[in-house]
Amino acid sequence: MEPSDPHRVPYYIAASTLVLTAVIVFAARLRGGRPLGWAPIFVVAGLVSLVGVLFAKYGANFGLPWWIYYTIPMLATVVLPPLVFRFGGARTATYLVLAFLSAPLIHALFFYGLGWGDYMPFVHLPRL
Repeated sequence: MEPSDPHRVPYYIAASTLVLTAVIVFAARLRGGRPLGWAPIFVVAGLVSLVGVLFAKYGANFGLPWWIYYTIPMLATVVLPPLVFRFGGARTATYLVLAFLSAPLIHALFFYGLGWGDYMPFVHLPRL
């Protein structure tokens, strides 16, 4: 299977959506925060993941510099959920910490667990 196999894209989107959903739920429930419905969280996480993964995938394929095709989806990930769900300072800080911690973990899972290195073109990880 080629590293740029487009059949992998739905897996990236699904995994990213699930992780982002978990991060939003955890941050939203911080200190007894008002419960958010699962549907809006899943929709926002899904849209951020869908647009982010497709932008990163095809931005890289079309020769955009990494700092554009990686930074724009990252900014959408860290800015949109706190704005959409009107997080306060503590919830936003928690969300940002969790989002930044989960990103390398999901990339490492794809790389080491599934052998997919396509979304890490500027980072060279050693094979185990």
